[in-house]
Amino acid sequence: MANFFPRWTNWVPIKLVVCGILLVCGLTGATWYYVTPKYTKVRYQPIQPVPFPHDIHVTQLGMDCRYCHSFVEVAAQSNVPNTQVCMNCHTQVQKDNPKLEPVRTSWKTGDPIDWVWIHRTVDYVYYNHAAHVNRGISCFSCHGPVNHMSVVYQAKPHSMAWCLECHRHPENFLRPEDQVFNLDWKPDDVKPAGFVAKYGKPQGVTEDWSKRKTLSQTEIGQTLKEHWNITPPQNCQGCHR
Repeated sequence: MANFFPRWTNWVPIKLVVCGILLVCGLTGATWYYVTPKYTKVRYQPIQPVPFPHDIHVTQLGMDCRYCHSFVEVAAQSNVPNTQVCMNCHTQVQKDNPKLEPVRTSWKTGDPIDWVWIHRTVDYVYYNHAAHVNRGISCFSCHGPVNHMSVVYQAKPHSMAWCLECHRHPENFLRPEDQVFNLDWKPDDVKPAGFVAKYGKPQGVTEDWSKRKTLSQTEIGQTLKEHWNITPPQNCQGCHR
């Protein structure tokens, strides 16, 4: 009796198995590379040419983020402080500390300090710092608890999915504008009476929030979202220009 199927079909099951194995390996490799911290650089913590403990400068000494990162409220890109900013203090404080020798050398020669870039947005993504911090997005939301870091590391993935999480639900991240640079702020710090007097309430809310003891993050965020008319872009053109 003649074969019903041609001889080449004998290889079909083997080819399907091989293709299946390659597909699984490819998906596993892509997930391992693009979804894990290895790709998103979460916990990336390079050694800097000069140790700058943010926990001492910010938490212990009370320095404001904007003293060093002075462009953050007015420019798309935040800035790394130049040597002059460091020497404003260190001509008097810790002026003989050997760890600060690169700072003193930079001051004498005029050559900038070669800081290692940690939070770097890729070239095909547009991100405006000023637009975010002036509308209630704190440094903490993107950079984590920098004020408690002795050595700065990347705390958030800064992936597209991570950005869209905020753009789709900004109420989960918004805070009053005077608390943007207070990295220890929490919703319980808000005094409902003063908050309602300044920002009002979301549409449709009939309860008198001013008599509440606390407000949730969602309630605070939704109020600010409507008060500032925040509508973050969710299409490609919002960030890829």
